[in-house]
Amino acid sequence: MAKINLLPWREELRDKLNKEFYAVSVGCLIIGIVAIMFVNQQVEGKIATQDRRIAFIKKESAKLDDAIKEIAEIKRKREQLVERMEVIQNLQGNRSIIVHHFDELVHTVPDGIYFTAVNKKGKKFQIEGVAEANNRVSNLMRNFSDSDWFKDPNLANVKAVDESVEGSSALFSLSVLQDSPKGKKSQSDEEEG
Repeated sequence: MAKINLLPWREELRDKLNKEFYAVSVGCLIIGIVAIMFVNQQVEGKIATQDRRIAFIKKESAKLDDAIKEIAEIKRKREQLVERMEVIQNLQGNRSIIVHHFDELVHTVPDGIYFTAVNKKGKKFQIEGVAEANNRVSNLMRNFSDSDWFKDPNLANVKAVDESVEGSSALFSLSVLQDSPKGKKSQSDEEEG
């Protein structure tokens, strides 16, 4: 006898395959969503890590900027101190020179002359004084020319004073330039050498 299956087996198979398809589709969808969430979480974690690193770098960069400003300020103060030290050293080195100039002024003044004013501007001395006679002014000019500490004397004027009031005296005004001593180094030159 022949077996005849009258049950709707094809429909049951189709329903079973449909259910399996839907189950696999839902499973894949769930796995896909979980995978996407996992990948998203990993990416967000890496972004957060990078953000923390960037924030750290910015913070350290700000500290370095402050340190650079502080170093620049320290360098500026150091340069000012070096300049002040140089000025002080120059003053210390030149301190004895003015003493030599005044000593040389005393030695160059011949008898019969006295100074009423001595002014110094830079390397130029302006001297005013009174002489008993004009030839004494000539001697003074010669003494300045022969001096180790002065050079280029320049007589500005000589004016005779009334003989009845002060004898035969003359008022004079001259200028002379300072010079380093011939054959000797000044103290500042010795310090530089």
